[in-house]
Amino acid sequence: MYRRAIGIDLGGTQLRVALVDDTGTVLKRAATRTDVPGGPRAVMAQFKALVAEITEHEGLDRISGIGVCAPGPLDSTTGTFIHVPTLPGWEDFPLRDELAEALGTRVVVEGDAIAACYGEWHFGAGKGLRHLLYITVSTGIGGGVISDGRLLHGRRGMTSHVGHFRMAMNGPRCSCGAIGCFEAFAAGTALDRRARQAALDHPESLLARMVTPTAGDVVEAARQGDTVASCLVDEEAGYLGEGLTSLIHLYSPERVIIGGGVSNGFDLMETRIHAAIRNTAMPSFRDVPVVKAGLGDNAGLVGAAALLLFDERGE
Repeated sequence: MYRRAIGIDLGGTQLRVALVDDTGTVLKRAATRTDVPGGPRAVMAQFKALVAEITEHEGLDRISGIGVCAPGPLDSTTGTFIHVPTLPGWEDFPLRDELAEALGTRVVVEGDAIAACYGEWHFGAGKGLRHLLYITVSTGIGGGVISDGRLLHGRRGMTSHVGHFRMAMNGPRCSCGAIGCFEAFAAGTALDRRARQAALDHPESLLARMVTPTAGDVVEAARQGDTVASCLVDEEAGYLGEGLTSLIHLYSPERVIIGGGVSNGFDLMETRIHAAIRNTAMPSFRDVPVVKAGLGDNAGLVGAAALLLFDERGE
């Protein structure tokens, strides 16, 4: 078997493709804006163009296959989309079979956070562990779990939708429609919302000088010493710590890894996250460390390719 594979990260904004070897090194990569209005057929054409670009001197016959990661819910056992809010028109689209037929190579499809977890386990901050929890905190909150040295898939490959356990009976409404989900409190979009309200409530804050402050703006303002932004960062860290405590109780990992856009402010939140865990976790779970992802925004790409390189599906 050739020790190179292609990883594809399909998002609602950007489509990224990379050639990855079995050391986790990204050898080549290409990207374009996802043609969401064009639907699956237009994006399939983008897939083929980007794959051709990064395999120009390789040839698909010299790679182990293609791993695709995408937001869910999706059925990774059949490689079929179920319902993806950021990709309208993809319901019931059999991506694995369609792409395999179009390119003549083996294809696997996995949820983006699960693929990122797999990448971090093999090549990043979770390397060498047998029990690992990965969460991505961005537009939403997703997750992946390594338990007893194996990647968890669950029914239809839909395990670890960790953003959708409920933290409170009352609270903000989540993107899934429920009230009080972890994602509704702690996702990047939730921090965006609190930032906009803080800008209105505190005209003296740096946030008030911005047209539409985002989670990234909150982190940057906090780094500049803005008191309001620092309070928002502490609040976000508190929510993350509370949510992670429940997940630590559930999965008993050796380590928790945080990725996604909000993790760019992890150094400002680390102390508060660990304090929340120490204060609320059962004594046996209080020593579980939380660390920042090691692969950055390549985690999904590398993890998707690694699914082929290490034959995760055993096919």
